[in-house]
Amino acid sequence: MPKPGPHNAITDVPGVRVGQVERTDAPYLTGTTVLHFPGTAIAGVDVRGGAPGTRETDLLDPVNSNPGVNAIVLTGGSAYGLDAAGGVMGWLEEQGQGVRVGAGEHDVVPIVPTAVLFDLGRGGGFQARPTADWGRRAIEAATDEVVAQGNYGAGAGARTGRLKGGVGSASVRFDDGTTVGALVVVNAVGSTVDSQGRLYGERFAVDNEFGRLQTPTEPPPEGPAGPLPGMNTVIAVIATDVPLDKAAAKRMAMVAHDGLARAIDPIHTLVDGDAIFAVSTTIGIPRLSVTDPAALIQLETVFAAGAQALARAIVHGVLAAESVDTPAGRLPSYRDAYPSAFGEGRTT
Repeated sequence: MPKPGPHNAITDVPGVRVGQVERTDAPYLTGTTVLHFPGTAIAGVDVRGGAPGTRETDLLDPVNSNPGVNAIVLTGGSAYGLDAAGGVMGWLEEQGQGVRVGAGEHDVVPIVPTAVLFDLGRGGGFQARPTADWGRRAIEAATDEVVAQGNYGAGAGARTGRLKGGVGSASVRFDDGTTVGALVVVNAVGSTVDSQGRLYGERFAVDNEFGRLQTPTEPPPEGPAGPLPGMNTVIAVIATDVPLDKAAAKRMAMVAHDGLARAIDPIHTLVDGDAIFAVSTTIGIPRLSVTDPAALIQLETVFAAGAQALARAIVHGVLAAESVDTPAGRLPSYRDAYPSAFGEGRTT
């Protein structure tokens, strides 16, 4: 049976590094998460939210000539946060990583697709948002080790319904050694919990990764009012070392949205900007194509694993999140809102 990788995170996929920068001191409550692919990666994207904020996504269309990506940025700051990609590009240029456009060592154009979420003013300052320097510092800090989850990186100001959202990650490794991983920033207008306070995505747990969660006895939190229109968005990256072509990466991103629908309700609303990137880090060998009948079984297995890993990553992000104070009031974490889900306060 497939099991989580050593870190149970997207960094279990060879060729994926993650770096994060955040500020949570007032008036800041925002951050940036960068995924770096030192060997480049084939990528696709699928955007289904009605209010997206993105950069360089057209390059990922299978009919376009872009050969791969060097990094992907997930960031707070709404459209202003797109500036973070400039810092990532500057650092990659210094390393000589990017599409070569000249004979010089640094004559490259790094490919850095980006997606943003709305967290403006969450910490009190509308202008307190990520800049290009945040992107540079995040990619400089990128490693292939354990991914910090919850109130880190782009998850610093995230919320989901009336609960604190955050960064989450998960992975699965097959018997043949191939790996699929997911990283998500949960900032949805929808909820991750049902009417009983159970997490929608917890049923997809692998190896008891969420612990022994129970039906909580607390009523739903009142907390600050839900997000206003346009102040949401779930953004994510699915990665694998299975060799995919651009069309297969696009299809993987499309199928991964099923993971959002399994763990968040409602999803893909007109006021969310939900976007998912999918990447294949294996370069230079024959690639699996959606037009190859012999590859269909393996592709469907990988696609399904990506969707399930994403649902699990959402649960990890919510469970790792910590309560924060906002100008609108206290935004409780799932753990603080439902302590009895973990056996706290229960009588036997």
